[in-house]
Amino acid sequence: MDTAGTNKKLALAAMICAVAMTFIDQTIVSIAIPDLQKDLKLGESGAQWIVNGYLVALAALFLFGGRIADIRGHKRMVMVGIAVFTFASAMCGATPTGSISEAWIVFFRVVQGVGAAIMFPAALAIVVDAFPVEERGKAMAAFFGIAGGLTAVGPLAGGFLIEISWRTIFWINVPVAVVAILLTLKANPGNEPRPAKLDYRGAVLAAIGLGLLVLGLQQASDWGWDSPATIGSIIAGIAVIGLFIRTELRTDPPLMQVRIFRNSAFAGDNLVLLLISIAFVPMFLFASMYCQISLGFSASEAGGYLGIFFGGFVIAAQWGGRMLDAIGAKRPVMIGCAVAAVGYYLWAKSMVDTDPGSWNQWWRVVIAGAGSGMVLGPITTDALNRAPQTSYGEVTGITQTARNVGASLGIAILGTILISENRSNIESSFEQLGASKEQADAVAASITQSGGGEASSAIASGGEKAQEFFAAVQSSFAESTEVVFYGMAVAMLLGLIVTALRVPPGKPPEAPIE
Repeated sequence: MDTAGTNKKLALAAMICAVAMTFIDQTIVSIAIPDLQKDLKLGESGAQWIVNGYLVALAALFLFGGRIADIRGHKRMVMVGIAVFTFASAMCGATPTGSISEAWIVFFRVVQGVGAAIMFPAALAIVVDAFPVEERGKAMAAFFGIAGGLTAVGPLAGGFLIEISWRTIFWINVPVAVVAILLTLKANPGNEPRPAKLDYRGAVLAAIGLGLLVLGLQQASDWGWDSPATIGSIIAGIAVIGLFIRTELRTDPPLMQVRIFRNSAFAGDNLVLLLISIAFVPMFLFASMYCQISLGFSASEAGGYLGIFFGGFVIAAQWGGRMLDAIGAKRPVMIGCAVAAVGYYLWAKSMVDTDPGSWNQWWRVVIAGAGSGMVLGPITTDALNRAPQTSYGEVTGITQTARNVGASLGIAILGTILISENRSNIESSFEQLGASKEQADAVAASITQSGGGEASSAIASGGEKAQEFFAAVQSSFAESTEVVFYGMAVAMLLGLIVTALRVPPGKPPEAPIE
């Protein structure tokens, strides 16, 4: 691609600004769910689908977004993605009250996911195109470090915005999008289209297969792992993905070059991305719940807590990027996975300490953030460097699909563990205080469904023992979250093992797909 007229630093800033919206939305909406439920009178499933609808659309369409970016031009599709995402954000903020509210906001959250799936692969491809291989590590470190750091702004800013109105968490995307568009026009990134026939059959199969798989994983903790709906959705998703792979091997040109996975290092990179995403993405949800339930933090205070994580993340991301440029991805990824595993383990061990001002816990959060920051940029860049220049958008679609499937797997497995552990812990604690199993189960269900809001109200009206019950809930949820964070440490340890076995040392050449 001709990028001679591109201001690469301005292009990087523009893409960070654009992608930051999608990063922020992954965290800011989760914190606002209790307010959304209260104001719009949403049911349990409606509240879940405000989060899940976005994630399912994102996972289902990343491959399509990457391929269409290569065919139509990266700059053009970034602009289209920003427009779709921003329009949907504005419409989410304009959700009317009444019977239509649930369908309205869930629909436009899905549209947001479509816009993000179009925008992200094109944005990342612009960054990769703008920088030569020897500078890519630092550029990608800045991309993921700053954009990831801005994720912490989601809960922090969201806490203050929610005090005005939950609608502002969606409307804030509009001025950010305007800045992103202006910077993109000024940077003038390459927009060379590569006309080719779009594999619509593959696009439909990928969307259905990945959508069903992610749907089953996302809903497993609610439907139950033994539910026919969960089992059927996951099995059907895997079956359709199998049909998609078979179809792609016989299609020219395909939506996705399946044969690229013959490169064992590329396959290893994506497996590492999937594994670390089991910990990295669900951490926002579970840490936010832990802050507000066990530590008694407000939404804005929870954002500050997550900001500690990103303090370590942003700094270590720069170290990882420099190491990548100097010696390749293997060493920084292995170090990052090891540090993150230790960090999550130590963080878990401090969960039961519910003193909000405890530095004994915060330094452990910094370690977990630093390890995660060292991994994400180098492993993603290594995968992109193993792709031909003509398919950066396509390969970005593959890597981000791996991340989303990993995140969904993490939310499904860790969420199920959290619900099971929390129910058991609350039953035990409440039994000692003289409450029935039915009362304990009702409180446990309320916590996982509404972030603790309904449970707090029920406990507050519990008379003389209300404070004891409330303390029991805080302690029980902390113990449950502790187990979940041990699971995150295991995921990072598995990432370390896969990196050691499947990611070769040194810097890879830009190899074409055979």
